[in-house]
Amino acid sequence: MCHPASDHLQRRVFFLSHLTTVPRISIVKGASSDVSNVVHGDEFEYKDPVDGSVSSHQGIRYLFEDGSRLIFRLSGTGSEGATIRLYIEQYEKDPSKIGRLSHEALAPLVAAALKLSKMEEFTGRSAPTVIT
Repeated sequence: MCHPASDHLQRRVFFLSHLTTVPRISIVKGASSDVSNVVHGDEFEYKDPVDGSVSSHQGIRYLFEDGSRLIFRLSGTGSEGATIRLYIEQYEKDPSKIGRLSHEALAPLVAAALKLSKMEEFTGRSAPTVIT
């Protein structure tokens, strides 16, 4: 039996997986004009290059025209609760923008991720508990 928090997070990941099939561009572009268009969204799997094994349902991934990406992963799904991990990667080709503080450089993608996932509405938190 799942912990209520785990079940709730699993439903959120299910919600996110359905967003990979709806028009994503308008959802993400509405968050910030600094974010490029989404070109692909999927629920991804990991294929081990050594033994060929496949691990399905590894998370939800959104790929952008400029090479940026958002990844949502569910972890810690045991009886003690669960965590939604959000990974944000951004490609920057403008040399004058390289070296900015991470939180400033990634702010538009963070806004897009939060709008897309409805994270604050879902978790009741307006800030992450851990940033690495």
